[in-house]
Amino acid sequence: MAGIYGDSAPAREKGAVRAQESEFGSAARVPIRVLEPDGSARGGIIVLHETREFADTLLELMASLSSEGWIVVAPNLFHRDDADGERVFGEELFADFDACFDWLVERGVFPDCTGVLGFDSAGTAALLVATDRPIGAAVSVSAPGIAEPLTDRADALLHAAPRLRAPWLGLYGEDDPETPAEQVEHLREAAASAAVATLVVSYPGLRHRPDHPGAVLEAEAEALVAAHTRIFDWFDAHLR
Repeated sequence: MAGIYGDSAPAREKGAVRAQESEFGSAARVPIRVLEPDGSARGGIIVLHETREFADTLLELMASLSSEGWIVVAPNLFHRDDADGERVFGEELFADFDACFDWLVERGVFPDCTGVLGFDSAGTAALLVATDRPIGAAVSVSAPGIAEPLTDRADALLHAAPRLRAPWLGLYGEDDPETPAEQVEHLREAAASAAVATLVVSYPGLRHRPDHPGAVLEAEAEALVAAHTRIFDWFDAHLR
């Protein structure tokens, strides 16, 4: 079924998930937004997002990925009654990711042809997923929590990056106060020690996010195009 539609992915039937169902009451199925390409899919990309709403620019990026042949699946990370603001980590994050992963596998997508993409705190989540799950590639955009963890349920990225199990691309704005340049440089060094390919790229200004709305300066617009291209190229190179 090509196009965009809503669905739900069943959570895995195992002890940790059953405990979540008992505690939260709504973890048995994960609501997802799906964009399917025309024709055969070349793989799948799980998009993690840090808010409860899909901005038009994010939907446009997801549609662009789908037009390149990827099945794009975005879980609603805030479907539990006690979801913590705009940050979902720990067992709930991995349970929701696993539900999407299994949903893709059931549709013939191999693990090494599955990628994960996240923005801001969900970019932090994408890196953490890539340290613990058998996926083909990961991309984090503007991921904070570099030197200090965002929450006691997430590791600092400097500590997590050396454990990466999937090729990882990190995109950052040079002038973003949430991700100081010196911390990004330390992250680049930490990621380089992983056993997989890694790349950390910094762009001028703040508007380096290809999903971010708002007017941009000409130089920032060029950075947006470059960031968008790198995301596509990273998945093209590693999901095969």
